[in-house]
Amino acid sequence: MSDLLRAPAEIKYAEELDWLESIDDNPKPFSWRLSPKMVRLFILGSERADGLDREVSQKWFGDRSFVERSIVTLASDRGLLLIGDPGTGKSWLAELLSAAICRNSTLVVQGTAGTTEDHIKYSWNVSMVIAKGQSRESMIPSPIMTAMEAGSIGRFEELTRSTSDVQDALISILSEKYISVPELESGSGDDNIVFAKPGFSIIATANSRDRGVNDLSSALKRRFNFVRIPVVTNKRSEAEIVRFRTEELLRRHSIDLDVPPTLLDVLLQSFADLRASAAAAGSDDEKLESALSTAEQIGVLEDAVLHSNFFGEHALTARTLASSLVGSLTRREPEDLAILNKYLHGVVEPRSKEEGGSWPEFLEGGRDAIATLS
Repeated sequence: MSDLLRAPAEIKYAEELDWLESIDDNPKPFSWRLSPKMVRLFILGSERADGLDREVSQKWFGDRSFVERSIVTLASDRGLLLIGDPGTGKSWLAELLSAAICRNSTLVVQGTAGTTEDHIKYSWNVSMVIAKGQSRESMIPSPIMTAMEAGSIGRFEELTRSTSDVQDALISILSEKYISVPELESGSGDDNIVFAKPGFSIIATANSRDRGVNDLSSALKRRFNFVRIPVVTNKRSEAEIVRFRTEELLRRHSIDLDVPPTLLDVLLQSFADLRASAAAAGSDDEKLESALSTAEQIGVLEDAVLHSNFFGEHALTARTLASSLVGSLTRREPEDLAILNKYLHGVVEPRSKEEGGSWPEFLEGGRDAIATLS
């Protein structure tokens, strides 16, 4: 695993999944590797009441009802659509569910404007077709078709980014659970229909901010169970997510650097302030282009940690944190710089005078970063 830039969840947590599978005596739907109870435990972590011989770490932070409804949906063989704002952990939850259920989270189609029907069905190896003709051997199955044949979970990221033709191709897959291959003649020795095996399902994600880009048809909506993942507003939960991801970063890079709790509080409070400002804004010009998601908050902290390790004094400072925040959240000039400058003068400056602590240095670092970019 050490030679992988980013190991999928089934590899990263392979030892833990093996152990859970060895002690799991609960009923399992279809060909699931873990029972629904163990899938939930793997994702949300163990509690003392579970009475296990070892602790299972929490990997997704959110309301357990979202996880339970997702598991129940997949156990019913219906499609699951995770929808929410950017950075709410939809893709991470989809990966964890796939890893726990079938030990393969890599059967993924990425939805874009360029995604075609071939990406969710099949294509052909041209050289083999020229040499031997069209056959099952010369066919290149999509990740979705591969999941169907294996009875596994297929994933479709950013479903509403793909065109209506691509979305419509999913309807028959979700309804009929097979894909026809008309290029192969029936009775020629090559089966021209690929049927899904028990356990197959699709987990799709959709960005609620993409509403109106390529809206789902009512027919496709009926074939998905929707689970809406809200933005994390609880400061304690958000702090756990940020800390969890940052610790992963430090381990991956073998960095020995402390993140002071006071600076984590400064980061959390800054994002809370900026979200409140965006909610009160009268127009889009008065809002940062950034979604101010938890994922972006993690990105700001990761940037500050890496900068401190490679170019600083191996200690995270409020100045570096402020510089990373300004650099990460400035996407439009001069609009975003003006919004951040207003925040520093209107909120951070009075707070630094009243509370002191890390805020004066944070204010100074933010001003210097804005001056550099202006």
